[in-house]
Formats: sequence, structure tokens, C-alpha cells
Amino acid sequence: MPATIRDVARLAGVSPSTVSRALSMPSMVNSATRVRVAAAVEQLGYLPNRAARGLITGRTGNIGLVVPDLANPFFASVAKGVQARARRDDVAVFVADTDEDAAAEAGLVRALAKQVDGLILCSSRASDAELSAIAQETHVVLVNRREEGVAGVVYDNESGMRQAVAHLVALGHRTIAWVGGPDMSWSTRHRSLGLSDAVHAHGAELAEVGSFAPTYEGGMAAADQVVATGATAVITYNDLVAIGLLARLHARGISVPGELSVVGVDDIAMSRMARPALTTVRLPKQQAGRIAVELLLTVLRDPEPDNAIRAFATLHGELIVRESTGPAPPP
Repeated sequence: MPATIRDVARLAGVSPSTVSRALSMPSMVNSATRVRVAAAVEQLGYLPNRAARGLITGRTGNIGLVVPDLANPFFASVAKGVQARARRDDVAVFVADTDEDAAAEAGLVRALAKQVDGLILCSSRASDAELSAIAQETHVVLVNRREEGVAGVVYDNESGMRQAVAHLVALGHRTIAWVGGPDMSWSTRHRSLGLSDAVHAHGAELAEVGSFAPTYEGGMAAADQVVATGATAVITYNDLVAIGLLARLHARGISVPGELSVVGVDDIAMSRMARPALTTVRLPKQQAGRIAVELLLTVLRDPEPDNAIRAFATLHGELIVRESTGPAPPP
């Protein structure tokens, strides 16, 4: 027969209510008692009933994660980080995929919010007004998106672009193309700004190709336009776009990096498997997921608005140089 809370209380020498507090609100129980309860739980193999705990705490023990596209390895890596950190606190994670549909995102988020204690929204495509409204209705932490007054984790996109541009300029490139991602993407805007500033700071020229789907197919579609710009190097919104671009360039017989150098962003596993292996700005994806859970748990423990504003983290990318970048071809 499974151990009960009364069994734990008897072994630890405390009341069942103290066991409940030690498990659900440990800050309200002194450290010596917490240690005894934890030892009894481990010895008996006690598993708290999530529904019963919810009656006590008023919480479900669940959090939600909403991403634009689970088929994109970037979001899968963030989800792994979220799951790993949530598991440590015995928190279940519900995952939802918006399929890059900004119009459907708000409705999906509100439906999921009824089943969880809080939400992690990764690379949300919702408008600023929609995000503010959602944050008024439930506890929210953002990943790869910044909204005033909402807790979140962002990447320093500007720094990543500066590293990529400095690398290309050092190789002699003077015209650099940019393949942007979705128009509603926060990171598209900030990568574009950082790239533009860095290119002009080095006295180079920027050729903006436009916005494309953040997918392999998006890169295939962008490739011909990149070539038409006459640029000797290109930076893409993400690695999937870069890998699609590499495929189209190969089909056209255009040498990489001999005729055109290519840089991606994210450092997904496929970037190392591409031919040539892709130079990219590595983003700490699983770390972002772990931190997002920690921020959400912080907000849930003390949901005062000021705490949400303070619950914020910035992560930095790192340029990983591989085979897809090389010296600019002679004029």
C-alpha cells in the first residue's frame, strides 16, 4: 500500500498539517523539521497527491509553455530546459504550439491559462497590447521577448550581431546581406537593429533581403534574392533559414564560403551537420528554459507587480566559427 501523509508525519514526529506545509510552503517550516520530513518522505517513497495539494495551496502544480513551432529545434531545446527545471520542483509542464499563428496565440494562451498556475511564452508573436492584457489575467514569464512589467529572459541580440559582423569584416567582407524572420518577431527587430548598427560602425554596406518564414523552406526561398544583392556574406535570422539557404546555393553551384559566406543564429544540432558546417551565433537555449521556470516560480511565490519587473535575465550569445565563412572573394 502506498505511504500516506499520516505515515510521513508519524515517522517524522510531526503532525500531518506540518508535513503538508513542509511540502507545499517550506519557507513556513523551520529547517530542522523540513529535514526530518524530507528524510521520511524519501524513506517511505511518499508521493504527494497533486489534486490534494492543490486544494491546500490553491494551485494546480502545472505550468504552461507556449512556443511558435515545436518542429524548430530551437524551441525543442528551450522546452527541454523548462521540463528539466520544472521536474526538480515536481511541476508538470503543458506544452502548446501556435504554429506561428499570431492571431490564434491569444486564444490558445487564455485556454491553457485555465489549467495552469502560470505560463511561459517563448518568442511570442502576440502584440504588445495582447501581451499586457494576458499578463493582467495570469502569471506570465516571457522568453526571447521583452514587455514592460512582465518577467522574462531575453538574449542580447545586438551583441550577437556585433560578433558576427566583426568576424565577416575581418575576413574582408564589405557588403553583408540580412535575411530577416517573421515581421511580428521581437528578435527579428532587435537583430536587425544590432546588425544595422554594427555594419555601419565598420563602414560596410547592409543589403536587407526581407522577411521570410523561419524555416528551411524560408531559406530556400531567400537564397536567390541574396545572390542578386551582390553581397559576399549573409547573416540569417536563424540556423534553419541558413541551412535552407545553403541547400539552394549548392543546387545553383555557388561555392560556400568561396563565393558567399553564411552565418546563422541559434546553433541547433543540425548546424554542425550541415555541409559546410555552419558558422553561427550560439544561444543558450536550455539555460533560457531553466531560468524561465525559476522566474515563474519566483513570481508565483510573490506575485507583486514589482517582483515581476525585477524578475528578468539577459543571456549572451557566442559566435561559433565553422566552415561556412571564409575570406571575401577577390573583386
